[in-house]
Amino acid sequence: MMRSLPIGIFDSGVGGLTVYRALHDRLPNERFVYLGDTARVPYGTKSLATVERYAVENSEFLASLGIKILVVACNTASALALPKIRERIGLDVAGVIGPGGRKAVELTQDIPKPRIGVIATEATVASNAYFDAIRRASDSAEVLQQGCPLFVPLAEEGWTSEPETFSIAAKYLAGMKEFAPDALVLGCTHYPILRDVIQQTVGENVRLIDSGAATAEEVEKLLTEKDLANPNLIEGERKLCDDLDHFYVTDAAERFARVAERFLGTQPSKLEAIEVYGGDQVRQKRDR
Repeated sequence: MMRSLPIGIFDSGVGGLTVYRALHDRLPNERFVYLGDTARVPYGTKSLATVERYAVENSEFLASLGIKILVVACNTASALALPKIRERIGLDVAGVIGPGGRKAVELTQDIPKPRIGVIATEATVASNAYFDAIRRASDSAEVLQQGCPLFVPLAEEGWTSEPETFSIAAKYLAGMKEFAPDALVLGCTHYPILRDVIQQTVGENVRLIDSGAATAEEVEKLLTEKDLANPNLIEGERKLCDDLDHFYVTDAAERFARVAERFLGTQPSKLEAIEVYGGDQVRQKRDR
């Protein structure tokens, strides 16, 4: 029974759609349910207690729908709230920070003293969550972190090739380019949308680590280890945002759909606006 249940994903907004895409691509036999807490974004400016509360509320909502594993696509919630979430929902929970950090170390393990860069929002950088994840996996890596807050609105606007975007990237990443990392972790779920800009700015020899893709790889292993992989083969070709996957938002469903089309090339077939209150989940349909 558990094996046929969907995988739950939540993010503070739309950025987690890149994690959804990575999971969908790697696990085409699985179904997904996604919650974007668009009414309360951003999480990075909130206190630890508030982030934990929002994260637990979102997790309990998804758990109430019937899921077999939860993926926390929000970097802030991954950094601050995983223990509390695990305590409250009693399911396996995967964040994006640990997998991203471990993947960077794995891909540079043949280098005696690898240089690993991390770019993320200012809140994630301030938390040192990626630094700690990398340090747990390697005691020899040199780590440089850089906040790139404007990358988020640029990604959401779809400004992936404008001269202004390259100019902003050059300013943000000047120190990183001088650092000359062997690998660079894209420590925000929006940043894969700007992958080409980032790659051209730091140099083609730098290996970019998509935390969402690294998370999907670890989730696949976890499903196998826990015997939770869906045994019922899905017939036909899976497509992003098809009617096998269900999307929920807590506000601005129409805007979410527009950004989803920019990020994924299509809008969700099933998109529902809901309200989440404390431990009680109130599902209220609204007009998109």
